[in-house]
Amino acid sequence: MTDALVIGAGPAGLMAAEALAKAGRKVVVAEAKPSVGRKFLMAGKSGLNLTKDEPFDAFCTAFDPASPLLPMLNAFGPKQVQDWARDLGQEVFTGSTGRVFPKVMKASPLLRAWMGRLDGLGVTVHTRWRWQGWDGAEALFDTPDGRQTLRPKVTVLALGGASWARLGSDGVWVDHLAGAPIAQFQSANMGFRVNWSPHMQKHFGQPVKAAALLVDGKAHRGEFVISERGLEGGGIYAISKPLREGATLALDLLPDLTSDQVAARLSRPRGKASMSNHLRKALRLDPVRIALLQEFARPLPEGEDLVARLKHLPVPLQGPRPMDEAISVAGGVSWDGLDAGLMLTSRPGVFCAGEMLDWEAPTGGYLLTGCLATGLWAGQHAAARVAGTDVPGTPVS
Repeated sequence: MTDALVIGAGPAGLMAAEALAKAGRKVVVAEAKPSVGRKFLMAGKSGLNLTKDEPFDAFCTAFDPASPLLPMLNAFGPKQVQDWARDLGQEVFTGSTGRVFPKVMKASPLLRAWMGRLDGLGVTVHTRWRWQGWDGAEALFDTPDGRQTLRPKVTVLALGGASWARLGSDGVWVDHLAGAPIAQFQSANMGFRVNWSPHMQKHFGQPVKAAALLVDGKAHRGEFVISERGLEGGGIYAISKPLREGATLALDLLPDLTSDQVAARLSRPRGKASMSNHLRKALRLDPVRIALLQEFARPLPEGEDLVARLKHLPVPLQGPRPMDEAISVAGGVSWDGLDAGLMLTSRPGVFCAGEMLDWEAPTGGYLLTGCLATGLWAGQHAAARVAGTDVPGTPVS
C-alpha cells in the first residue's frame, strides 16, 4: 500500500507532496499532463509573481474575511513564501507595488529546484496518469501503460479549478466527487467583453496606465489593456468579482486632478486646435485615453458635461470572457464539506487543496500564496492522519 497519493502536480499538489515526504511518508504524485507545473510555468512567463510583501492584515483583505483559508495563510503567508523560495536557491526582490518576484523572474529555475528537492525526498512522480475516480479504496488511473490502481493510506486532491483546460485545470474531477458539496464554478481574474467601434482597432494591445477604475463607489488604480476582445489585465482582474456580480464600471481618466482643476485647465484658450489636441495639451491626455473618451462619450460634450465624463466615463461591458480564458475560478469544493484539516467529510482520508476549493483571490501574488498555503495545510494534516497525531490548532477527525 502506498503511504500517500497526491493527484495533481501544480503548486498546491507539490507543496502537499513535500509536506508528506518531510513527515516520512512514501509519496506518489500523479499528474494527468505530460509534465508538472504547467499553469505555474505559464503564469511565470511574464515574471513569476510569488506573493505580495505587505503586512499580514493588509494581505488578508484580498480574501473573504470569513474564509476558513485565513488560518492557512497565517501559517504560510507572504514571509514564508519568500523564505521558501530562498531555501530553494532563488533570491527574491520586491517591486515598487509590493509584488515579490524571483530575481531571475522566471518560474522554471524555481520549479527545477523544487522537483530536485522532491526527488531527494523520495517522491515518485508519474505523468500522463489521469485520475478516473475510485473503485472502493483504490484510486483508478488511465496511463500510457493502461489502467493502473493505487491504494494509498491518504490522498490529497490538488486538481485545479475549471479554467485553462489545456494546462490541466478542466474541472472534470467534479464527476468523481459524488457526495461532496461543490459550489458552481464562475470565472475569476478574467477580462470583460466590450463591443468596440472600428476606430479603436489601432489601440488594441495598448496599456492604460494613468486612469482609475470606478466600481461600487470606489476608485481602483491598476494598469489594464485594451484588447480586440475587450478589457484585460491586472487592473481589471482585481475588480472582476464585483463586475461579475453585476456592478457597473466607469473610468476616471484624470484621477490625479479634481473636477475643478480639470475645468480650469479646459478653460484655457483653445484657439484653432481640435478638441483632441486641446485635451492633449491642456490635460496631457495620451492618445489611448482620448480614444476611450471618444468611444464612450460620442459626440464629445462641452463644458461641465465634458469634465463630468473625464472624471466618470461609463464603460458598457458585455459580460466576462469565457471561463476557459479566466486565470482562475470561484467555486469548487465547499468548505462545509471539509473538516478543519481540509479532509472531505464524505470520504475520510481524502484531502483537498488549491484552486479546487471554493475560494478566490486576485492576481498579484495572492492566488499563488493561497495555493501553496492550502497545499501545505492539506499535506501536513494528511501526514498527521497516517501517524495518528494532531496538527496544533486543527485536530484530525
